[in-house]
Amino acid sequence: MVLLAAAVCTKAGKAIVSRQFVEMTRTRIEGLLAAFPKLMNTGKQHTFVETESVRYVYQPLEKLYMVLITTKNSNILEDLETLRLFSRVIPEYCRVLEESEISEHCFDLIFAFDEIVALGYRENVNLAQIRTFTEMDSHEEKVFRAVRETQEREAKAEMRRKAKELQQARRDAERSGKKAPGFGGFGSSGMTGANAGSIITDTLIEPEKPKVTPAPMRSTGPSKALKLGARGKEVDDFVDKLKSEGENIIMPGTGKKLSEASKVLAAPVNTESVHMRVEEKISLTCGRDGGVQNMEILGMITLRVSDEKNGRIRLQVNNNDKKGMQLQTHPNVDKKLFTAESVIGLKNPDKSFPLHSDVGVLKWRLQTTDESLIPLTINCWPSESGTGCDVNIEYELQEEGLELNDVVIAIPVPAGVGAPVIGDLDGEYRHDSRRNILEWCLPVIDIKNKTGSLEFSVVSQPGDFFPINVSFVSKANYCDIQVSKVSQVDGDSPVRFSIETSLVVDKYEIL
Repeated sequence: MVLLAAAVCTKAGKAIVSRQFVEMTRTRIEGLLAAFPKLMNTGKQHTFVETESVRYVYQPLEKLYMVLITTKNSNILEDLETLRLFSRVIPEYCRVLEESEISEHCFDLIFAFDEIVALGYRENVNLAQIRTFTEMDSHEEKVFRAVRETQEREAKAEMRRKAKELQQARRDAERSGKKAPGFGGFGSSGMTGANAGSIITDTLIEPEKPKVTPAPMRSTGPSKALKLGARGKEVDDFVDKLKSEGENIIMPGTGKKLSEASKVLAAPVNTESVHMRVEEKISLTCGRDGGVQNMEILGMITLRVSDEKNGRIRLQVNNNDKKGMQLQTHPNVDKKLFTAESVIGLKNPDKSFPLHSDVGVLKWRLQTTDESLIPLTINCWPSESGTGCDVNIEYELQEEGLELNDVVIAIPVPAGVGAPVIGDLDGEYRHDSRRNILEWCLPVIDIKNKTGSLEFSVVSQPGDFFPINVSFVSKANYCDIQVSKVSQVDGDSPVRFSIETSLVVDKYEIL
């Protein structure tokens, strides 16, 4: 076949994006596209029309057309196959098939078109290869990022050195009886909740946001001036009515839905004066044929003390992990005590933990490529059939001590071929036609429900269903490490404490 041009045009024949693969003038291509709508016959079901010199092969895209202009002696079957690939490329870069969106991503589309056809002849590529080719991975960019990360690490090291110098200067000033400089340190006796959030560290403690200085008070006399942004009673009633009907209202200036904000700000139930969070985050990348490219678990124990009498405490940690994780305590925690007795306490037992501040006291990391350590395995088996692909996807819970909640397995599906035909199914599914994603939803995966499968059929090729993304949450940790006891430094008397654990997904991909 000889492909003269590929274009996306309106129903009136106006060219939005056009790529010519042979030498053609702009006037020539605009004239061919302008003549295209006049040649179409709505009574026929085939998707090509011919003139004395060229053939138009086209596919409707809602209000637009994807048109290929070829010579009359080209193979119509190859033309249709090429047209199908062109039509599948467009939704990869455009969220909606509208003229403004096509114009915005015109260069991305032209680059992709050039990967499909070269000098008028079809290249042997599929959609996954086109996506890889157009990413334009740059070695120079990787080198630049590596240099920048090195500079950032050096800056952090310099910051820590300066912080140690300031702390030493403060201690020297206290010994000599002079006024100490205005900065705080971990566990200092004069530290308030706001200062405790300003501890200099890399990842364990985040600084609190600065407080907003209140505006000066104005006169309290009556004023008839308009108040910008004020919400009247009618607005409140209208918002309450929408909320009662189940609508998610986004408050001005926050950018978050009320339901999401309430989840973030909601305090845990039955929180004691000593409260801990044991949090883990998993990042995993697997191959579609098996094997782990990378698996990393990052965990942290965060302590919050809200009563001054419980500031001088120690935490007994039970570490039953046998997977080979690496532990690291906070610099102000007594490392020898933790190594010998698995007890977290300050180096200076006379000092107390900061009040009303989240303090990271212990973190751990597990990195492995051992396939047996994957908590949830996903196997996808696409097989070609006469009408497309039959796909069988199954999951298996390998870490039986976990209970995974709100599991969503997101499978890419081709655009423009309709919804998949679902066969056998464990759980529920949703087809998002805008994002071209089939979501397999499972409320709970545990030892009683450790395996399941999904079967569906769709017009596609086997490589179109990757990468698969998985998301879930769990109230149990992957690494078996917990705080079993909290006691006072003086007298070793037990202290009531509360604890919450969580495991969340940072990235879980099957490529």
